Amino acid sequence: MASVAERLGYPPTAKLLILNCDDLGSSHAANVGVYEALREGAATSASLMVPCAWAREAAARYRGEDVGVHLTLNAEWEVYRWGPITHAPSLLDGDGGFPRTVEDLWDHADLEEVAKELRAQVERAILWGFDVSHLDSHMGCLHRRPEFFDIYLALAVEFELPIRLSSSSTERNIGFPFRDLAAAEGVLFPDHLAHARGAGSRKALERALFELQPGITEFFAHPAADTPELRALAPDWATRVDDHDLLVHDHGIQVLAERAGAVLIGYRDLREAMRAS
Repeated sequence: MASVAERLGYPPTAKLLILNCDDLGSSHAANVGVYEALREGAATSASLMVPCAWAREAAARYRGEDVGVHLTLNAEWEVYRWGPITHAPSLLDGDGGFPRTVEDLWDHADLEEVAKELRAQVERAILWGFDVSHLDSHMGCLHRRPEFFDIYLALAVEFELPIRLSSSSTERNIGFPFRDLAAAEGVLFPDHLAHARGAGSRKALERALFELQPGITEFFAHPAADTPELRALAPDWATRVDDHDLLVHDHGIQVLAERAGAVLIGYRDLREAMRAS
């Protein structure tokens, strides 16, 4: 069977890289940072948090960039809350928003309400005019439990969209073959997933480029402009500002990517290959 890279028209030894910006719509600062990273910097795709307060403004700024839906069922920050657009009771934590932790979500969410909410998020993004390129999962809650993954996969099949999945090592740790299940349904996804664990993406991205393997690797970051709003709402604001600098102003990233032999692509490339088949 041809690899995903080969289905995109590249040799099997090609090193393809998606640089994705998560959390578009979460704040005005994120909207500024993400669109600058897409239009002026190294980023090749982004993911929209439809339930957040600034998602509609992100739609107003949209110019056809490669943007997917960051399917959202958690609101992890202490003082800034967002919640389900379907007003689903089982998806509220009693403090005005989604549960703060993935474990709380898994313990209390009604699966019918989850499916209705996630579908509504995709449909709203389409209604707002986004040419949705892919689906991914805020805080990774959808592919680490079988019953949640079933909903995630069903949406990918229905809307013919590629998805973000963790590596095969995660499969072994959690005990069910979500990558094999997605492949069996014809859903495309990157071969490798890399991101920062902890503060900032700079060192993690440099390491990912140094260790880049054949196939498609996705690296995601969280760029945002340095504003009073961001400093007030995001406890990790400094790392988001640094991600913005990394993707927009640090031209060394392009140099490192060239040295690694990386070809930058977006999720839209995967979507077109998936729909073509």
